[in-house]
Amino acid sequence: MCASVKYNTRGPALIPRMKTKHRIYYITLFSIVLLGLIATGVFQFWPHAIESSSEWTVEKRSVHDVPTVKLPGDCPIPERGDLSCRMHTCFDVYRCGFNPKNKIKVYIYSLKKYVDEYGTPVSNTISREYNELLTAISDSDFYTDDINRACLFVPSIDVLNQNTLRIKETAQALAHLSRWDRGTNHLLFNMLPGGPPDFNTALDVPRDRALLAGGGFSTWTYRQGYDVSIPVYSPLSAEVDMPERAPGLRRYFLVSSQTGLHPEYRSDLETLLAENGESMLILDKCTNLSDGVSPVRKRCRKNQVFDYPQLLQEATFCMVLRGARMGQAMLSDVLQAGCVPVFIADSYILPFSEVLDWKRASIVIPEEKLLETYSILQGIPQRQIEEMQRQARWFWEGYFQSMKTIALATLQIINDRIYPYAARSYEEWNDPPVVKWNSVSNPLFLPLIPPQSQGFTAIVLTYDRVESLFRVITEVSKVPSLSKLLVVWNNQNKSPPEESLWPKIRVPLKVVRTAENKLSNRFFPYDEIETEAVLAIDDDIIMLTSDELQFGYEVWREFPDRLVGYPGRLHLWDHEMGKWKYESEWTNEVSMVLTGAAFYHKYFNYLYTYKMPGDIKNWVDAHMNCEDIAMNFLVANVTGKAPIKVTPRKKFKCPECTAIDGLSLDQTHMVERSECINKFASVFGTMPLKVVEHRADPVLYKDDFPEKLKSFPNIGSL
Repeated sequence: MCASVKYNTRGPALIPRMKTKHRIYYITLFSIVLLGLIATGVFQFWPHAIESSSEWTVEKRSVHDVPTVKLPGDCPIPERGDLSCRMHTCFDVYRCGFNPKNKIKVYIYSLKKYVDEYGTPVSNTISREYNELLTAISDSDFYTDDINRACLFVPSIDVLNQNTLRIKETAQALAHLSRWDRGTNHLLFNMLPGGPPDFNTALDVPRDRALLAGGGFSTWTYRQGYDVSIPVYSPLSAEVDMPERAPGLRRYFLVSSQTGLHPEYRSDLETLLAENGESMLILDKCTNLSDGVSPVRKRCRKNQVFDYPQLLQEATFCMVLRGARMGQAMLSDVLQAGCVPVFIADSYILPFSEVLDWKRASIVIPEEKLLETYSILQGIPQRQIEEMQRQARWFWEGYFQSMKTIALATLQIINDRIYPYAARSYEEWNDPPVVKWNSVSNPLFLPLIPPQSQGFTAIVLTYDRVESLFRVITEVSKVPSLSKLLVVWNNQNKSPPEESLWPKIRVPLKVVRTAENKLSNRFFPYDEIETEAVLAIDDDIIMLTSDELQFGYEVWREFPDRLVGYPGRLHLWDHEMGKWKYESEWTNEVSMVLTGAAFYHKYFNYLYTYKMPGDIKNWVDAHMNCEDIAMNFLVANVTGKAPIKVTPRKKFKCPECTAIDGLSLDQTHMVERSECINKFASVFGTMPLKVVEHRADPVLYKDDFPEKLKSFPNIGSL
């Protein structure tokens, strides 16, 4: 009515010639459209009272005062569990759809009290741990209270501990869920599977196609890429405060603190102890504790009592052996203590092994080599032990310390499977967050591989080596992905050659004259650079083939936040001099690639020109040296990643070039390189360079295949 009146009073002024019956018609039509829009908005944004009233909420944590569901004796039971299930066969990804945040939506069923046909409850309580898990999900960005928007469904039926379950009735309760559909897109959490005497390594409750986040998988029961192996939560994580300790060797080299071990294991451990003496400690449960003392918090060796888990902080390595179940809650205690776990449990699927690199935090030893454990561990270098101790503690903090971290890590893994283009990287899962005054996250935000069609821009810095320059231009122009070639003419006393003398190439060639002779000119963010990829190349690098350059570009496309280059170099710590040293000899390790021939993202030109810390840029220009080292420092500091060396070639420059022709052959040049590293490390306040033993080569370049079958046949030699 209000809309009609308002429109009516203004109608004659807007449409003076419109007849009355026409005005009434249009006013009515407008009113109907307006009311329709209002109604749509109400239904879209108004709380859905019917659905919300039955949703799981934080208050509904007990089976008291919740709806009771009676399960008839003939209620259907799901199939045992399809071991052939994979994400592409048993999971309906179309439920998840596309959303701008690339987040799956998880629905939690409302809590109900299930009873059998005689009225006996299927479950009396919901455990504190499962309540914390559901609360974590409901508080996360994954949660939705709209069952129609959900991609994944989590029952409020607690199956964490199989010991408390009635197997048949629990399966019937699952089948009774409104969207069960043979368990499709349903997720169950279980930490203690199986039961005596065989202790199966997966939940015995029939679950059909449901995904299982299980705490004791073996290779026989784990459906790779479908199930998620999770840790067994340790309640001591919340009860005991163990501040992080500095890495290094500790009082005991090796400790075993598990109780209830198989007699054969216990016998082998005693043999190890007899051989290695006081550097090893074997503990068991205590039998002589005073009344009121919790046996969970104590471990004993004969008559000596130790506090558990605090004792684990006194150990460098801690053994995690197969028990009645594969998964052990003590693993969480070991990681919290910063002790390096030594897994001796054949076929055990380590927690979150789909994304976590356990080689960085643990040692895995076959059960048959139990008696060799001590000698194997002695062969591990001290530096590696310290890195593993840090990584073990980080794994606990990031993925083990609470039911919340376990739940969110599980959902993130499933999320990464469904939205692989937006998945967390290896580094995001495994690298501890390093907090430094100058640390920032990866600036590129490129979850997808940059398009091949765009190509790269080659930038050649030159002074007056015209003949060599023209040869470089000719060779680089043969690379299929070259988009543009930019020559930075750094000689203010001499004009570049006339246009008619330059090589005729298939792509645009642009010459930029600089105002001053500075090495930093090669990293200026020129407007002519329209591609994301930049190839920096010196005017004397004529030995690289077009195949080598094209392959380097393809590698960069997969790692667009790295420096991808050809000449590799290394920084070393000189113990005698007490400072860093630049090493140009051929070694198995690299920490830098020289920008005389390297691909990188053009973003780093902006960082180098406008955001380089301290006086590094001016220092480089004043000394006419080390601009490549400065760029390596910058990229490593920003991304926290090492460069990538490609192809085996180690010689790059023209044979005719002499010391008169270039800077890098000057004797003082190499001395200054070491000074540069120490100078830059001082300015950055840290040593950001990462040492790796890695090189990228084409898959078939050394294989005895016909050349026409190889994508990059002309890779060259050393």
